[in-house]
Amino acid sequence: MTSPAASPSPGAPGLDIPEVSVTPGSTASTSLTVRNDSDIVEAYSLEVVGECAAWATVEPERISLYPGTSETVTITLAPPRSPEVRAGEKPLAVRVLPTEHPEAVRVPETTVWVAEFRQLRTEIAPRRRRGWLRGRYRIALRNEGNCPVQVGCTPAQPGEELAFAFRPTERKLEPGESDEVGLRVRTGKPVWFGNPVVWPFTVTVAETGEAAADREPEAALDFRAPLDAEFVQIPIFPKWLLAVVAALLALLLAWFTLVRPAVRSTAKEAADEVIQPRPTPGSSNGTGSGTGADKQPGGSGSGSQPGGGGGGSGDGTGTGTGTGAGTGTGSAGGQQSSATIDLQTAGGASETGTYTVPEGKVFGITDIVVANFQGDEGVVTINFGERKITTIALETFRNQDYHWVTPIRITEKDTVTAQVTCAKPGTPATGRRAQECHEVLNVSGVLSNTN
Repeated sequence: MTSPAASPSPGAPGLDIPEVSVTPGSTASTSLTVRNDSDIVEAYSLEVVGECAAWATVEPERISLYPGTSETVTITLAPPRSPEVRAGEKPLAVRVLPTEHPEAVRVPETTVWVAEFRQLRTEIAPRRRRGWLRGRYRIALRNEGNCPVQVGCTPAQPGEELAFAFRPTERKLEPGESDEVGLRVRTGKPVWFGNPVVWPFTVTVAETGEAAADREPEAALDFRAPLDAEFVQIPIFPKWLLAVVAALLALLLAWFTLVRPAVRSTAKEAADEVIQPRPTPGSSNGTGSGTGADKQPGGSGSGSQPGGGGGGSGDGTGTGTGTGAGTGTGSAGGQQSSATIDLQTAGGASETGTYTVPEGKVFGITDIVVANFQGDEGVVTINFGERKITTIALETFRNQDYHWVTPIRITEKDTVTAQVTCAKPGTPATGRRAQECHEVLNVSGVLSNTN
């Protein structure tokens, strides 16, 4: 082959490189003929330079030629299947450096045609999503080819239970570029009870646009199999909730059919016992057989004088044998009475309120009511004279009452005492916390004379 130069300098080689095409991931070769047009023996070093140097080699890399002789070397091209090797024309240059005359270096060039290849890596995440009605997924895309590609996603599902929406619907990716497409999946109706329902579906990623329709099958987009994913539709009400509801219904049924009637019966018996007739203080315990008005023989007394005579026969002449004074109410008969002790106590302090039985009276107490209407916290202690009746924690009640069939007798000048120790004032019905504890004690019974 002749040298491209019209008048080569001494030692300059004659060079020529044919054009070549190569597909990334494969190899191709071309040749370079070096001719020594000088009049001395010359050695030449050969090296590929330029954009193709990373994936091109020349063999042999050094040759020696006698004057007027030539030798052909092989240039091997092996571009990797990578986005870094873009498709299109690439310049290929080989530097030929003479050893004896380095100033006569030559760099012949040619064109390498890098073929296109299309390869797309896809991934969907997560593969399995749980939800009541909808789920969101991400489709990761990466163009691992060496030319731009425009892709779109197509969903597929065996039935028509799912609806799909992509954002955006299409993507254009340069070689080596990555991006994401959002996918929303929605069901038509909820699952109220029962087991979760699994809806499998697939997403196919394919090249779109007019160029894709005209492209030959062998040059089509190379991508992985369709992406498989699942949407697990969970029920609105789980199984355990049904079990809890069934248990609650069973408890309510047991309450209304078994427990409540028994409680009401017990309460009724207790109420009947409380309202039984109670003896009136000052009444007689005797069983005299007289039927009169407790008159002594020959007199018109009221029955209040001591004596062993029983009731007469109605005219004051009978002589009964009983030990009582008859059934009439004497001068010692009492009347119903009540007293109230109202205590207001500062937090952390104690207060005592008393009620004193009047002189010449006896108080037969049958009922007490303690009111803690604010919901205070602390302790209340109730004494009848020297006898402690009860001690109650305030936070355990709002209203508490006690009743006795047999009255508790408190003699004259003795006291009913309520002592309150306030730990923390409560909150009344107004909704604002009180500044002091406030308790009320009411005692009631029969107040009678001492004789």
